[in-house]
Amino acid sequence: MVDSLETHPLRFLKNLRRTGEIAAVLINHGFGDLVERIGLRKYLNWGRRKLLKHSEADTRSLTRGERIRLSLESLGPTFIKFGQVLSTRPDLIPADITEELCKLQEAVPAFNSEEAISTVEKALGASIEELFSDFERSALASGSLGQVHRAVLLDGQPVVVKIRRPRVVQDVERDLALMTELAILIQRHIPESAIFDPLGLVRNFERTIHRELNFQREARSLQEFARLFSRDASLYVPVVYEEMCTQDILVMEYISGYRIDEISQVELLDNQRRQIAINGARLFMKQAFEFGVFHGDPHPGNIRILNDGSICLLDYGMVGTLDEATRNRLVDLFVSIATKDERRGLRTILLLGQPFREVDERLLRSDYRDFIETYYGYSLEKVDVGKLLSDFISILSNHGIRCPADLMLLIRAIVNLEGSARKIDPKFNFAEQMVPYVKRLLHERYKPGYLWERFRNEAEEFGRIAHDVPYEITTLLKKLNRDETSIKLKHTGLDHLITEVDRSSNRIVIGMVISASIVASSLLVKSGAANSWFSIPIYVISSFLGIWLIYGIFRSGRL
Repeated sequence: MVDSLETHPLRFLKNLRRTGEIAAVLINHGFGDLVERIGLRKYLNWGRRKLLKHSEADTRSLTRGERIRLSLESLGPTFIKFGQVLSTRPDLIPADITEELCKLQEAVPAFNSEEAISTVEKALGASIEELFSDFERSALASGSLGQVHRAVLLDGQPVVVKIRRPRVVQDVERDLALMTELAILIQRHIPESAIFDPLGLVRNFERTIHRELNFQREARSLQEFARLFSRDASLYVPVVYEEMCTQDILVMEYISGYRIDEISQVELLDNQRRQIAINGARLFMKQAFEFGVFHGDPHPGNIRILNDGSICLLDYGMVGTLDEATRNRLVDLFVSIATKDERRGLRTILLLGQPFREVDERLLRSDYRDFIETYYGYSLEKVDVGKLLSDFISILSNHGIRCPADLMLLIRAIVNLEGSARKIDPKFNFAEQMVPYVKRLLHERYKPGYLWERFRNEAEEFGRIAHDVPYEITTLLKKLNRDETSIKLKHTGLDHLITEVDRSSNRIVIGMVISASIVASSLLVKSGAANSWFSIPIYVISSFLGIWLIYGIFRSGRL
């Protein structure tokens, strides 16, 4: 609940320059009303008004999605990454905005090579010459969190060295703190923003970017994928040199292969192209449905096709996970569509999602019936998976049902993977490869061994709950005997009223004090007392404060 959230205005003052930049950028791109409503405009008074470059009229020709994208780009790497995360949440963010946020690109120049070398030497405790026989000074690639250099180990093995940007952790933490404060203010002062869950989005982003900032975590992900696919030759996972990896540094095997968008330059037979696309889809299904851990960003730049036809995935900073229950519910969703089972489908939707308002089940049932009518009768192998999932997300969004972040990441990854596969084989259909996995998982669900294991796990869970019940009842009775129980009542929608009452009462008190000071000093001056040197300044100051209070009331527009 918003009422339980506390803001820390000192964070805005502590980072005053950055706060002013945020306010100025929002105003520049036509969000002056937002700045006014959450009380951010006052931070422009601290010498930041020079940042204002445009009037709001200059932005009227732009769509709201374009203005949001341009604002995030202006605010730098942390906000750009936030926008990229928002683009994966069509269940919360309107389609016109997510489509625009998908265009966000990180145009970050490489940092100085001397700083890169210094970071490597400090992290690994040795000189660059002691670590590598060759280290290229110019960066191979550069991003918002780090950059990559080619190098050669002392044994002649070509590698790439991923180096975290200097001071990036401090910059990210500063921006995250300010983003949290802004989210709380937006939820408090703009009730209609509840549908987007601003604070929840920021907290999810915080977890995501902290994972990407820790290169040791990416190294562990590489090792985990190598273990899971050790017996599958169709996926090649780069070797990671664990002894040379820290939170700041990641050293892994250099991969020379063809990008997806370069595959047209390679002479391949049609059946070879099709097999590579099939392998990519199969590998992804294996990750998501069997292992419950999947590469979260399989866009063309992160995929390499090796000379032997195997696939290599790069950049394991964004990895999603799906627990067994979620995987089973996804299977139920596809089965409900194939069998036109409305009851199972509705139950699956409510189990997969998290309603943030009361759901009109009758209307939801009607929309879901239209949804399955659209796809019922088609062979699943002919269904456009990307469109099916997009339509499903629209149903969730229209009925105020939030989707788990990792499930949304999976959906975006499937759409990206389907697009990448079609660059290899234009006739490729992702559903043709997904259906066998769905059918197999459904078949395995009814095997005696699986049923027994599930029954045993649920029995153990029930036993733990039953074991705890007497203790919980005893604890509750003790609290009742000691009068330690209490009922908490939370109001909703009254924050604005409370703020206005506080503001009005403060003005009344200040006005009364000023009036009393003016009257008292006037009487002293009129009486001709000897201490007029004291009463006259009080009269002047009180009069000035009274005028200032009246001016402030007129300026706020709330006379």
